[in-house]
Amino acid sequence: MQQSVPPQLAVEALGEQDPHAVQRALLEHEELERKYTLAQRIRRNRLARYLLLNPLNLFGLIIITTVAVLAIIGPFVAPYSSTIPDYNFMLSAPSGVHWFGTDDIGRDIFSRILSGAQLSIGTSLAVLAIAVVVGLPLGALSGYAGGWVDEIIMRITDMFLAFPALILALAVAQTLGAGLQSAVIALSVAFWPWYARLLRGQVLSLKHKEYVEAARAMGASNISIMWRHILPNALSPIIVEFSQDMGYAILDVSALSFIGLGAQPPSPEWGAMIVAGREYIRTAWWTSAFPGVAITLVVLGFNVVGDGIRDALDPRSAGR
Repeated sequence: MQQSVPPQLAVEALGEQDPHAVQRALLEHEELERKYTLAQRIRRNRLARYLLLNPLNLFGLIIITTVAVLAIIGPFVAPYSSTIPDYNFMLSAPSGVHWFGTDDIGRDIFSRILSGAQLSIGTSLAVLAIAVVVGLPLGALSGYAGGWVDEIIMRITDMFLAFPALILALAVAQTLGAGLQSAVIALSVAFWPWYARLLRGQVLSLKHKEYVEAARAMGASNISIMWRHILPNALSPIIVEFSQDMGYAILDVSALSFIGLGAQPPSPEWGAMIVAGREYIRTAWWTSAFPGVAITLVVLGFNVVGDGIRDALDPRSAGR
């Protein structure tokens, strides 16, 4: 592989006070940079190398990209309405007219899966966004302040972590009532403590590093130190956790919808579609099977990509 022109060449030319030599060196450097192929650039980027050159990670990335696109354009490209019934095609088997068949009142399963991608993915993103917004500031404050502040925040966090996440979400959702908004709040309550604990551990390990002490000695404020020196170096495990939690969030949203505490009919949310078709699983398997396959593929994609991001950002895997 060709190497780029070392910067020393431009420096030497500059030392000779020859501006034309400097210009030629820069042009030559740019020309060599343009000759790098896409594959070479990918190999130079650790994260891209793990995601694009590993077949399993690439498979997961393709799934996530496809689902993300469908979540945006799905309702607009669906061949049929996701909510309007067609009583002439009730429980129709998969065919050229209805690729995934129809449900008990004639709604097209394929169209409902396309429309439901926006609900399932969007709801899961909302859950994790709230968890991050709540958990990260508390974790940062706990780890940086220490003392009684750390004790109070961590004991509250431990109180939430004492319950299994889904059981806690069920209790909160039951209290708030059925609906997607209740499911989002309930799952956010279950997810935020993990982000608080994770960032607290990172802050504790970073706040006494040399570069942090140097910034403190130069008179930088606590907010500046946290924002400019600690958080940028603590984001890698947060990104990994977020990518892996997407799969769990999708499963939990579907689980709450399955037991009647999440999305309500006629919503095309995937978990709600499974519960609507469970009565016909013996005679019309497609009503539950295809939404279940959609959930499985999306969760698999996020888990695989999450593992790839972890391997790329984990310094211990540098020699792999």
